[in-house]
Amino acid sequence: MRDTIVVVDGPGRVELVEQDAEELRDGTFRVETLYSGVSAGTELSYVKGTNPYLHVTWNADLGLFQPGGASTPYPVRRLGYMQVGRVVESATPAVEVGAVGAMTYGHRTGYVADPVAERFVPLPDDLDPMLGVYVAHMGPICANGLLHAAADLHGTDVRSLGDGVAGRRVAVVGSGVVALLTALFAQRGGAASVVVLDPTPQRRRVAEALGLETLDPDADDPAVVLKTRWAHGPGDRGADVVFQCRGQAWALHLALRLLRPQGTVVDLAFYQAGADEVRLGEEFHHNGLSLRCAQIGRVPRGLAPTWDRERLSAETIDLLRAQGDLIRKHLVSATVPFEEAPTLLTDLAERRRQELQVVLTC
Repeated sequence: MRDTIVVVDGPGRVELVEQDAEELRDGTFRVETLYSGVSAGTELSYVKGTNPYLHVTWNADLGLFQPGGASTPYPVRRLGYMQVGRVVESATPAVEVGAVGAMTYGHRTGYVADPVAERFVPLPDDLDPMLGVYVAHMGPICANGLLHAAADLHGTDVRSLGDGVAGRRVAVVGSGVVALLTALFAQRGGAASVVVLDPTPQRRRVAEALGLETLDPDADDPAVVLKTRWAHGPGDRGADVVFQCRGQAWALHLALRLLRPQGTVVDLAFYQAGADEVRLGEEFHHNGLSLRCAQIGRVPRGLAPTWDRERLSAETIDLLRAQGDLIRKHLVSATVPFEEAPTLLTDLAERRRQELQVVLTC
């Protein structure tokens, strides 16, 4: 038995590599991949050579990037975290043959997993299995953003994912997959208003097709528009919370300008080039704003016992059950055979091809 793996050998160099499939051991199970979603941000940073893990060492004990070596040198053999597989063999009573679940093992046609060390999230029968690419990791990334907004408002007393947005005015900067799923979570969580801001007309049309309001940041000043519309009191106008989902300095600068005084930006973006253009001496300082980084590696302090990754996956399944038809129609922009992955990834990295969400099919 052989497995095929997507490997990045260096900047712009992607290939398929065949290798002998791992043997099934006691307590493990084997899946065959059905779908593998492409994360255009993280994955393309390896194809483009911009990911910091390629150039410096991450010291997990100190929480610092340090010079000398690379945490993830080329070749990168585990690329991607949005897989759906069907169990074809099992040597553990924890996972049954035939089960379909979401996992995070990278772009490959098959995988042997240990259910004690790795997550397998069973997908319900009433959910389109292609949408399962969002369940293990991407959906929880977005749900964790809302969790940070809730913790900002309620501390550790968070009862619902919508606690930070219910009845509040919410702006979302960006309209990629993370932004759109975050906006849908906010809408589902009872936000009074949700506005998505992105300069790309095609992306705004997708957001509108999902039932979301949009603004073009390159048209009328969106901070003036929203602060004129969203009044809380004298000298108190703007968004209650902004979810920043685009990894560019202008987007963070815009997010800060949209906020009401003492409001919070919850930042889900990955700034591969840093953020040198952010103007911290302007709105950030004068309005007493807050910036919270929401990364899936950790939930807000004090919430880990009640809001673990499994719960965030369950929240994702609930969203997909409610909005799955629209997400499948408008968010998944292309399905591509697995064997075309190298061409796809290099075309996306070189901007020869534009896609919102690509799913590789096996």
